[in-house]
Amino acid sequence: MSLIEIFTDHVLNKKSLKDYVEIRKTIHERGEFNDASLIRAEENLQRLKREEPEIYEHMYETLREIYKRNSGLSIEYPVDFFRQILKMYKNSLSVQQVYEEYTRTLDHYHHDV
Repeated sequence: MSLIEIFTDHVLNKKSLKDYVEIRKTIHERGEFNDASLIRAEENLQRLKREEPEIYEHMYETLREIYKRNSGLSIEYPVDFFRQILKMYKNSLSVQQVYEEYTRTLDHYHHDV
């Protein structure tokens, strides 16, 4: 499996990104994110799951819907999801605002290149 396939598997199946950090150390490919970002995202996901379980589930539902529509460059779907998770608990945007921003992705029309 390629690094992006392993990353996608971890994101889609709600596997620990901390585990992914360890797995990717054995693969000689360049990843999109550094270890600190991956660990921070995992911490954000766990916090979201504890504090806002509905938004946690809705984030994944949105990701599944994006895959279902398959209207963009599919390798970007987990990367975009990950970027949204990194925005949580970092700046002045609330978790709800980040979720709403992410769901607007469904309104955009993309084409694979």
